[in-house]
Amino acid sequence: MADQFEVVSTGRIGVDIYPLQTGVGLEDVETFGKFLGGSATNVAVAAARLGRRTALWSGVGDDPFGRFARRELTRLGVSDELVATSEEYPTPVTFCEIFPPDDFPLYFYRNPTAPDLQITPAQVDANILRTAGVFWATVTGLSQEPSRIAHFAAWEIRQRRRFTVLDLDYRPMFWSGEGAAREQIRRALPRVTVAVGNREECRVAVGETDPDAAADALLESGVELAIVKMGPEGVLGKTRDESVVVPPVPVQVCNGLGAGDAFGGSLCDGLLAGLDLATILQRANAAGAIVASRLECSTAMPTPAEIDALLAQSLTGKA
Repeated sequence: MADQFEVVSTGRIGVDIYPLQTGVGLEDVETFGKFLGGSATNVAVAAARLGRRTALWSGVGDDPFGRFARRELTRLGVSDELVATSEEYPTPVTFCEIFPPDDFPLYFYRNPTAPDLQITPAQVDANILRTAGVFWATVTGLSQEPSRIAHFAAWEIRQRRRFTVLDLDYRPMFWSGEGAAREQIRRALPRVTVAVGNREECRVAVGETDPDAAADALLESGVELAIVKMGPEGVLGKTRDESVVVPPVPVQVCNGLGAGDAFGGSLCDGLLAGLDLATILQRANAAGAIVASRLECSTAMPTPAEIDALLAQSLTGKA
């Protein structure tokens, strides 16, 4: 059924290779773990973990890593019916280094392109995009054709339906420069209703790093809800009528990668549930904190009960 999905996410899918030794460079790592990865994939998994009917629109290669990614995606509760298989390009692999609490370099192996950037509008029934409660896309998807035209076609179908989200997820290695990214982001913002990014991503998108100024600039660009992640200062959520700042939830950081994707999946869940903005952001912060305290990303996404428990601990000062 075309209306079966509450969340449709589009963007990167691949295999994350994480070192099982922390605090050392890859040249000194001896053992690794293999996990499903990709920002949009992690968001979809996070939303599914919270009970949402979720699909990923993306692509994998016709190779063992592609078969692994597709198998893990469905095992973790996300439909793979919108995931195409490329005969030409391999499934990308991403390595990371882990230097807690705040240094997690990434090394993307996806040149000259990857299957997730080969998606086309013809691959998806328009009703799926039109009726999804949340349609989540990332800036990376605007970096190459035909993915770029697929995104704009999807937004044309959506017609600014409520909860059309753009993750400002700017990755310099996918772009010729900030100017090219900024041009596409500014084309995209009037077509979405929610924008999410950290201060650096906001700088690239709208030229502002001050959270309030960045949120105001995003609202002026046409979105209805601007969310600015402020690191240790928490997160700002702003509409034309409301401004909310929520502090971070303290945890012992193991691997900060994936925390933002957990935040995104919880954000989708909170928007669909009709929660007030403060509660949405509190729960999203807690979801991100839980994943930051774990090694992996996709398989680390929390359940509602885990989010509830961490929020209860933080209120009593026991986190």
